[in-house]
This record gives sequence, C-alpha cells and structure tokens, in this order.
Amino acid sequence: IIKQVCWLNRDGALFRRVRFPERDAPAVALHRADLQHILLHALPPNLVHLGKHFESYAQRGNEMQANFADGSSVNCDVLVGADGLHSRVREEAFQDGLPIYRGYTVWRGIAAFVPEQLEPLTAIELFGRGQRFGIGPVGQGRTGWWATRNESEAATEDASEHQAKLLKLFGDWHKPVVELIEGTPNAAILRNSSYDRMPIDNWSDGRMMLIGDAAHPTTPNLGQGGCMAIEDAATLARCLSHNATDTLRALRSFERLRHARTAALTRYSLRYGMVGQTENLFALRLRNSLLSLMPESLAQRLLRLIFDYDVERLRI
Repeated sequence: IIKQVCWLNRDGALFRRVRFPERDAPAVALHRADLQHILLHALPPNLVHLGKHFESYAQRGNEMQANFADGSSVNCDVLVGADGLHSRVREEAFQDGLPIYRGYTVWRGIAAFVPEQLEPLTAIELFGRGQRFGIGPVGQGRTGWWATRNESEAATEDASEHQAKLLKLFGDWHKPVVELIEGTPNAAILRNSSYDRMPIDNWSDGRMMLIGDAAHPTTPNLGQGGCMAIEDAATLARCLSHNATDTLRALRSFERLRHARTAALTRYSLRYGMVGQTENLFALRLRNSLLSLMPESLAQRLLRLIFDYDVERLRI
C-alpha cells in the first residue's frame, strides 16, 4: 500500500509531499511477476499456451482465425491483440509505422530490502538534470526502483554493464538511490528505451480488438501502462458480457468507453516526461520551484485524475 508521494531533489531535499486522499480502495504497488503468478494460478490448468509466435489473422464469417509461426491456428469469436508496444497484431491490422522514441532510456530493478532512510508506504521520485530516479515498495520486504537518463535511441550496453553504468550516473545522489543500485544484481536490472504512440481513434478490425500497449502505448512516467491494460481487460469483459448477443456492438462500446482516458493519460505522461527529463537550466529551476510551491490540494486533484478510476462505475 502507498499512502503518499514525495518529490525530491537528487540530494534528497524535499520539494513536495502529497498524501493520497482516503478512498474505498487504497493505492497499491505490486511486483508485476507477483500479479502474473496470481492471475495464472487462478485459471484452469492448460489454458495458457506459451511459446506461440503470432503471424497473421483472418476473419471468416463470425469467427476470427489466428495463425502462428509453427503452422498452427486457432478459431475464436473475438481476437484480442494484447501483445505490447511492438504489437504484431497491430502491424497486421494497420501498418501504421513504428513507435516514437522519446529521448531517454529507462532501467528498472527490484531490490530484496528496504533502505533505512526511506519512509514507509511512500513512493518517491528524485529529479536531476536529464535524469530521474523512482522508488516504491512492492511488498514482501522488497523495493522497486527505476532510473532514467537522456540518451540516443542508438545507445546500447551489455547487460553486465547496467549496475556499473547506473552507479556512475547516480553515484552522488541521495544515499538510498546508491544502496538500491548496489543491492540489485545485474541479472535483475532491466533496460528499455522510452517509446509511445500518438492516440488513435480506432483499435479494431472487425472482431479483432487491441488492448493495452498494443492499442495505446505510453511512456512509463505515470506508472500506468500495465494499469491501463488491466482496466482495458476488465472493461472489455464487461462490454462482452453486457452485449453477449452482439459482439461488434460490444467492441464499439469498449472503444467508446476507453479512448478518452487512455488518450489523456498518454499525453499527460509524455508531457510529464518532457518536464522531468529537461536539461535546460532555466526549465530545470522552474520545474523545481513549481514542485515546491504546488499546493497539496492541487497535487491531490492531479493524482485523482490518474488513480481514481473504477471500471464498475462505467455505464456500458
């Protein structure tokens, strides 16, 4: 559970503390692998088939056929493309080009401890010049963290170099930052480039529907990519259940319900990242001043726009 968010300077000086308003459902941060494990074991055995590489699809009457690289195929009432940022299903449907690189690299890790200086139940973001570092509890005595640095899209590094590079980039930052990097083995550090796409109105082709990052990929600045995918899945399930005899109507209803929110969060995340990654000294000072002077009530309203969303309240 997360009770508050703190924005800090790179040396640990506090800019702003914002407490989450009391709600019926608390803010919770989970290790994605934990959530996947829970969901997988809630399903009947042998329902999930791994190692299948999607190649193409075809609509045949009221059925969709999905074809795989091993020559196999499956027929279904609805094909859901939930295959992420570099979606092969999206490419097959729209041929709308590559995602857009946003100028910075993101590293992520899970450390098996909580640094002593960290406040409990607190998410933290630290700001530097063209660099940021985020910290948050993920349960079971572990701490999740992420780091960013402005880099060329062509920048590369071997997996064995992650920790040493991050210690060089963040070695003089707030002590918990250094402790978390040092306490996370190279094998547990993931590196990705930051991409998104501009929102589009249509995620479907007949009985095929894109969800999650396949439909509306976002930069990771608000931590909402995986969350929006879960919202999509829950909303799509409600739409299909509510319109059980009219599949196409259910899919159109899903797009209507989800487009405005996902488009808004994608744009907010992009702008937040631009501000957070600035290297311009004037813009950097302005950002830090605004963070320090922002009233808590305004910050809470902004957080509610992101986090206070209930699929069950949607009018299908």
